Amino acid sequence: MKKLCLLLGVVGMSLSAIFVRLASAPSMVLVFYRVALSALLLLPLVLLRHRAELSGLTGRDIGLCSLSGAFLGLHFTLYFESLRYTSVAAAVALVDTEVFFVALAMLLLFRETISRGGWLGIGATFAGSLLIAMADAGGGSDLLRGDLLALGGAAAMAVYTMIGKVCRQRISTTVYTLFVYAAAAVTVLVLLLAGGTPVFGYAPRNLWAAAGLAVFCTLLGHSVFSWGLKFESASFIATIKLLEPVFSSVFAFFLFGEVPAWLTVLGGGIVILGVYLYARFGEARDAQRERTVEADE
Repeated sequence: MKKLCLLLGVVGMSLSAIFVRLASAPSMVLVFYRVALSALLLLPLVLLRHRAELSGLTGRDIGLCSLSGAFLGLHFTLYFESLRYTSVAAAVALVDTEVFFVALAMLLLFRETISRGGWLGIGATFAGSLLIAMADAGGGSDLLRGDLLALGGAAAMAVYTMIGKVCRQRISTTVYTLFVYAAAAVTVLVLLLAGGTPVFGYAPRNLWAAAGLAVFCTLLGHSVFSWGLKFESASFIATIKLLEPVFSSVFAFFLFGEVPAWLTVLGGGIVILGVYLYARFGEARDAQRERTVEADE
């Protein structure tokens, strides 16, 4: 039953690209609607069940959550914008290269060693991304622009993930996500106002799309994976999330008649394989490290 819930979470998250395609408002406006609605939906739960935790938060906690939220807002903006230019299959696959940026940051900033299997996964992810770029190169500059935006979204998500790992050491999932979504909403709102982009006045379908993003993709998607980590291994969670490009591509085919190029399909498959390999070997390395620490104690 728990695995079925996680699978439904993947389906919910894979609807993200579809809701974005159905909307007509600028990407940043849609991001603002999504994270603001998600924060508002979480607020009553936090006030009812987590008041004591709220009062115990430090300025450092709030600052890190706010910074994490800023990068989450940037991730959503770049990802949503990429869907205006490139295919759903390419955008979703390239956004999943987040693990490549996390590994690079851990290597350069923290000197963390990467296993041979981990390097194999990183290499496959990079090779798959190049194939997708090659497939889109013949389709004009707009497709490549979409690919680069998706990669930028993956990099922003990697920063969000690394900051979140620090925050989650002492902050519950519910409280953390509330602050993150609220911070993302404030960040995007400031950018909208600074750029002179109207926040309201768009077709009603944009509010419906944002509501779908908030409920299905955020609360019943991303949050389900946080819940699932209590019952399943991180490698299983990372692996099942790799079904997102598959579901997204199927939805795009039936709803928009979008058929990705064969090179895009091949590149996307290699990206998925690379992320799986890195998640698999990374999990094994972390488990071995924990066993070593326990033995030393």
